[in-house]
Amino acid sequence: MASDIGWGILGTGGIAHAFVSDLQLTGHRVAAVGSRTQESADAFAAEHGIPTAHGSSLDLVDDPAVDVIYVATPHTAHAEGAMQALAAGKHVLVEKPFTLNSAQARQVVSLAESRGLIVLEAMWTRWLPHMVRVREIIAAGTLGEVRTVIADHNQSLPTDPSHRLQNPDLGGGALLDLGVYPVSFAYDVLGAPTKVLAISSPTPTGVDRQTAMLFEYAEGQQAVLHTALDTRGPNRASILGTKARIEIDETWYTPTTFTVFGAHDEVLEEWDSPVEGRGMQFQAAEMERLIAEGHGERDILPPAESVAVMETLDGIRRQIGLRYPGEV
Repeated sequence: MASDIGWGILGTGGIAHAFVSDLQLTGHRVAAVGSRTQESADAFAAEHGIPTAHGSSLDLVDDPAVDVIYVATPHTAHAEGAMQALAAGKHVLVEKPFTLNSAQARQVVSLAESRGLIVLEAMWTRWLPHMVRVREIIAAGTLGEVRTVIADHNQSLPTDPSHRLQNPDLGGGALLDLGVYPVSFAYDVLGAPTKVLAISSPTPTGVDRQTAMLFEYAEGQQAVLHTALDTRGPNRASILGTKARIEIDETWYTPTTFTVFGAHDEVLEEWDSPVEGRGMQFQAAEMERLIAEGHGERDILPPAESVAVMETLDGIRRQIGLRYPGEV
């Protein structure tokens, strides 16, 4: 989708590279990049052919060629970057986790609302074609009563104590980097839980190495979720109903395939629709739609739900004893 909206990229890590590649592949305009150092911004801009590179976040958000800021900084800087952008009058797409905690999330959403600006969490899975179809199947009643959601996000990632994932000062641990995906998935399918149980095992540095979560809902539904940062998992997801089930293949939170099975394991539908690039352009298209329509309908991921997800993550961290700097 070609667009004249100018994107500003705050942060030059791996996720920013992936997002910009998809933006440019699909006709979106990247106007500028900003980083903590001019050298990093210059290198990023040169690699992607971006016309302007800024050596600070403030210079980026003040750039008149930029309409919307994509915040791809470390977790601990998400709220600060989003608030700077909103204060400068820019719309904001914030990488997940939306912020470090729910208090920050509420501040970001409140500022966006007071300024009449769009803020959106970059939970890109929500807008992928296979998830759009999954919601259609559920809404059509094909599954009957949805009873259970099962999902994992388990990876074998760096165990070096100096790595950001192992560092509590940088919001490290499996939960915010990986576990946010199955938690958000459960919200997408079943909504907010009424009860959450969590158990966890820590790393030597004090962040969560693996965490198991069980959600209970008012009408008896359950979500069974797991995340780990040092063990590669199947990374599949299932939605179980009284009439049928959906089995989403590896890797469920990226563009992938799924199968709908009936009550007797008969195949009702097989989904396989290739996606151009990595698939991160769909969240950009949603952001540009919201801007063009003056907010528009926001039923897929409204800001209040991003706040609620952070509240659930806060509750899980309280149960497992994981605190980040500045928290009580």
